[in-house]
Amino acid sequence: MCAEHHQPILIVEDDPNTAALVAVYLEREGFQTTCVHDGYKALKMARARPPLLVILDIMLPKVDGWEICKQLRKHSDVPILMLTAREEEIDRVLGLSMGADDYVVKPFSPRELVERVKAILRRARPAEGQARQLLHHGRLALDSVKHKVTLDGRAVALTGSEFKLLHALMRAPGKVFSREELLGKFYRNHETVIERVIDVHVGKLRQKIEDNPAKPRYVLTVRGFGYRLAELDEL
Repeated sequence: MCAEHHQPILIVEDDPNTAALVAVYLEREGFQTTCVHDGYKALKMARARPPLLVILDIMLPKVDGWEICKQLRKHSDVPILMLTAREEEIDRVLGLSMGADDYVVKPFSPRELVERVKAILRRARPAEGQARQLLHHGRLALDSVKHKVTLDGRAVALTGSEFKLLHALMRAPGKVFSREELLGKFYRNHETVIERVIDVHVGKLRQKIEDNPAKPRYVLTVRGFGYRLAELDEL
């Protein structure tokens, strides 16, 4: 089913039994997998051979999942699914705001995890036959195929979530998006993700594209509802 994927899914989990179980279910679906059991090895392996996706446990020896996610996002937009033994809201907010694409709470169903992986990969790649999309808005330019954003011709490094957020806004300048609408573009089960995650993503995006993030010109807040991209005559 997924034999076209030559890159492995990197499973970062300190419990060998859990890692092996996840690997078996993924391999049944045609994915290649690689398992590592500590953070240092995970970072080294991800840099040596970029994976298709990373399944990342939070509680790891040496380097925890938060730090691995942070380090990966400095140089890669590889999809990340985080595993957590805790269901506290702050854990979900922290992981998603760091750039994780989804999360699963332990104990979990291996079948559900595989479906989450498939959903993340569907969102991460353009639809077959999709035309290259170049969007321009003022000093901003976005290439949806190369997954590249520039400001005044200089590359801007965005996380996957920040890119999706900007892409949605740039496709409809002036349109007001509710937080719920924007969550639906990022997360499969967005009803379990609190809406203030969007506020975190917007804040980080503003830090990267606005001259003065405290007084944004591009990504504008619509109080009581959500966000919109300023129209050209407002810039």
